[in-house]
Parts: sequence; C-alpha cells; structure tokens
Amino acid sequence: MDGLSEEQRTFQPAEDRWSVAGCVEHIILVEDFVFQTMQKSLQAPPEPDTKQSEVRRKDPIVLEKVPARTTRVIGPEMVHPKNRWPDFEELLRQFEATRQRSVAFATETEADLRSHFFKHPFLGDLDCYQWLLFLGLHCERHVRQLEEVKADSGFPGKGLGAGG
Repeated sequence: MDGLSEEQRTFQPAEDRWSVAGCVEHIILVEDFVFQTMQKSLQAPPEPDTKQSEVRRKDPIVLEKVPARTTRVIGPEMVHPKNRWPDFEELLRQFEATRQRSVAFATETEADLRSHFFKHPFLGDLDCYQWLLFLGLHCERHVRQLEEVKADSGFPGKGLGAGG
C-alpha cells in the first residue's frame, strides 16, 4: 500500500465495492470486534464437551471458506467502512496496532480456546481457536480484495506503470 496516491487509496471500482482504504478499515473493525467478543467469551464458564466436538468439525470450513473470494459476503453494517480514519497513515497505524494485539494474544494466551464459543453471522458457532484462525484468514481475504481493486481497469494510474 506504500506508494499509492490518495486517489488510488480511495478508488472504488463500483458504488457497492470498497476501496483499498475501505478494506483496511473493515479488517480493523472486524478484528477489534472479534477480539473484544473473544475476551468476553473467555470470561464465561467453558461449554460442554459435546459442543466442542460438534464445532471442531468446522475447522476445514473456516480454513476453506473464509479466505475464498468465490462468494461475495456482506458483513454486518457495524463493520462496513465509513472513513473512521481519514488520514491514511493513521489508518495504517491503527491496523498495525490491532494486528499486533491479536498476534500477541494468540502467542501468549493459555486460555482453553476450544471451550468458548460465539456465533459467526454465516458459519454459526465457532470456538475461540477458530476465531483466531478466522482473523488471519479474513485479513487474507481482504488483501485479495484490495489486489482486485488495484487490478480494476478504472484504477487511477492503470497502464502508466503505477498502482498495477
């Protein structure tokens, strides 16, 4: 994303499509929501073993479906980009801070992530381990989306050696 002009960062291929900056903002919002919800979930008593085995079967679904761009998914309005960080450098700092918090948690936690659950809007109950997988895969999904934005024929500077 270094070297993109303001026009390139805010370019939307269509009215219902997000810009590069919008994709980054969305990643931040989702990651923050998941992290906060996970913290609350981990404070509750563990769920029964029967739920663990049922939900654990979703590991391959999370690994396959979340990063795939074959199906368009429209997430909840609360995680849609609204230019909350209009300064792009601040947006990137926020992304880095959010990502570092998640990585530190994943690296350091000793919580029983497989015994605590909360619902995904499309996949249903996921355990906190799956939610950590989701965070990395969700980011990958939207990195692919920003590459699609940059590859769009209307992307500013396209064909001039910039931004392609």
